[in-house]
Amino acid sequence: MQRLTSIDLFAGAGGLSCGLEMAGFTPLFASDIHPIYCDTYQYNHPNTYVYRKDIRDLPAEEIAQITNLVEGELDLLVGGPPCQGFSINAPIRTMEDRRNHLFLEFTRIASYLMPKFILIENVPGIISMDKGGVVAAILHELRLIGYKVEYRILYAAHYGVPQIRFRTIFLATREDIDIKFPLPTHNAKSRPNFTGGRELTIHVLPLFGIDLKPHTTVWDALSDLPLIEPGKFDQETKYISEPQNEFQNLMRMHHQSLVIFNHHVGKLSEINLQRLKHIPQGGSWRDIPYELLPAGMKRARRSDHTKRYGRLDPDGLCSTVLTKCDPHWGSFFHPFQDRVLSVREAARIQSFPDHYVFTGKLIHQYEQVGNAVPPLMAKAIGKVIAQSIIATKEVYYATSNR
Repeated sequence: MQRLTSIDLFAGAGGLSCGLEMAGFTPLFASDIHPIYCDTYQYNHPNTYVYRKDIRDLPAEEIAQITNLVEGELDLLVGGPPCQGFSINAPIRTMEDRRNHLFLEFTRIASYLMPKFILIENVPGIISMDKGGVVAAILHELRLIGYKVEYRILYAAHYGVPQIRFRTIFLATREDIDIKFPLPTHNAKSRPNFTGGRELTIHVLPLFGIDLKPHTTVWDALSDLPLIEPGKFDQETKYISEPQNEFQNLMRMHHQSLVIFNHHVGKLSEINLQRLKHIPQGGSWRDIPYELLPAGMKRARRSDHTKRYGRLDPDGLCSTVLTKCDPHWGSFFHPFQDRVLSVREAARIQSFPDHYVFTGKLIHQYEQVGNAVPPLMAKAIGKVIAQSIIATKEVYYATSNR
């Protein structure tokens, strides 16, 4: 495969870069303002230059000098710039407007490097922000610097991620390059109930579902990891079996990973342990006796908060991994043990390979995992981008050598 290059802005712990590497991209440069996230990125990408300061202090010329890239040479610029407050309906363009300016910093760098492709990711809720004004502003800014743009909402479970997780993906490129979004490889059911969900999400029609792989289950993801004692923080643990399926084999990089990192979890409070006794696999707060419910949940309707205090169904998908596996916000109780998911288990649910190490305190490790783009979804996107870039290069070389 031809060498393809990428730069990751607002990189966090590096979920996008991790998946794009699987698709054949080499990350040359990454930027994030959070020092612990940068530590994690640098540990896992030792050959990538990591810029650890505010992106507003980053001259685009410095990126070019560090990477030895000239205009138009970079294959892919990616990032998840904050977009709250950035809208065509309220086009504030001042240095004081921090949220607006961060997206413009992304386009400032893009306009200097002029990469072949741009990938921007964000939450599904961006579609409805300011009545569509945020999306309109993003499209406007990218077209202003010379790119055509398309966007979709992708469902992570369609690409082998054992999780209910949707992300809005913007792809921008030059006029001579095709924009494609990855087709599902796994027959995972999706019920998007947010603005744009029906129109922008790729759906698997029943006729075509039989040709896809079954969805990756929670237990497909976790069954080779050992049971652990909450509150005990071992640096490394051992697998309890050989890889049991394709997903585990991939997470262990085809037997290259010999030990497990970050497989630890804090202790639950006594009241949550009491609640857990009543929650079966696939169950939730509805299974908890009324007198043990949190005060706020006692007033909830049975149809509300469907995932809170959920114990995971081993044959199902995990609810969206958040920045902390707090049972009050989702289904994060282990299917068999009376505890929440460990950092490594959450990372598996996100599809991070086991060699990927998360630095910092426990709270920071969960944050990094929860904020990340699932690497397997990033890999799927990266593969179709790579195909478009390589096809364009081949056409260019064929016509130039006539």
